[in-house]
Order: sequence, then structure tokens, then C-alpha cells
Amino acid sequence: MKTLTVLELSKLYNINRQTIYNNIKKGILSKNSDNKIDLAEAIRVFGEPVKKQDVKEPVKIDSPNSAEVLLLRQQIDMLKNQLDDAKDRESFYQNQIETMQRLLEAPKPNMTTFTDQKPSQDIATDPRLEPGVKNDGLTTPEKTENKRIPVPEPVEPEQPKRGWLSRFFLPNG
Repeated sequence: MKTLTVLELSKLYNINRQTIYNNIKKGILSKNSDNKIDLAEAIRVFGEPVKKQDVKEPVKIDSPNSAEVLLLRQQIDMLKNQLDDAKDRESFYQNQIETMQRLLEAPKPNMTTFTDQKPSQDIATDPRLEPGVKNDGLTTPEKTENKRIPVPEPVEPEQPKRGWLSRFFLPNG
């Protein structure tokens, strides 16, 4: 069987030499008369040794920059998804607006909309104008009451009452 020194065993299992000495002292691990440890004994205590990677294979080194790059890429992906969602919402709302505009462009013939009305003059300020009765042949004319609003005429303020003597001595005013 193959035997290893404490230094070789610590390199093979990537553990501290002091750990190996402590295991020998406690009786968990035993060594030969030539102060070497049998490989089968090391496998029993520490398990199969992990194979080291060949130097030819690229070794990834985690650096703060690579973590930042990964985080930034995740944020970019998230923002792209949000942008796509926003574009979808915008197109949906644009279609809704177009549908509503098509519905508004074709008003019913008997209905008048606010934009179809002509500005009317106020009857109170111009009493000459009264609304004319339209006879389009579809409705029967109804009697309408006079919708004039009475406007009070300006009244001059009354003169204060004067006493008997002030009538003779004060000028008319």
C-alpha cells in the first residue's frame, strides 16, 4: 500500500497539518513505524481525496467586478422586460383610444353633441332674440311659454328727507 507523509497528506486533502496531528493524537488516525500514514487509513478517516483541477483548465476567479457585471446584466434583463410590458400596454391603450374615437365620430342623427351646438346669445342681455321653433316634420310643435327673464330697470336712489327749514335754506339737490 502507498504511504504518505503528513505534509503530502495535508496537500492531498487540502487540510491543515495540525488537524492531522490532532487526529493522530486522539487515535482517530494511525501512522506506521516509519511515521508515514497509509493511504487506506487516510481514506477511512477523510474520505476519497478530491482530484485537483489541471492547471490547463481555466480557473474562474470571483472578483467584485464579475459580481457587479452579473448584477448589471440582471438589471438590464429586468428593464428590457419592463420596457416590453410598457410597449404592450401602450399599444393596447392606443387601440382603445382609436376604438373610442371611431365610436364618437358617428353620432346618432337625433342627438346633438356639445361640439355641434352653435353659441347662442343670452336672451337676458338681448331681448330681441327669441329661440326659433324648428319644424323638421318629425315632431309636433309644442306651445312654449315666454322664457324672457325680466330685467329690473335702474332706479335712482331716493333723496333723504329734509326738514322744514332746510327746504328754504339749502339748495335743491
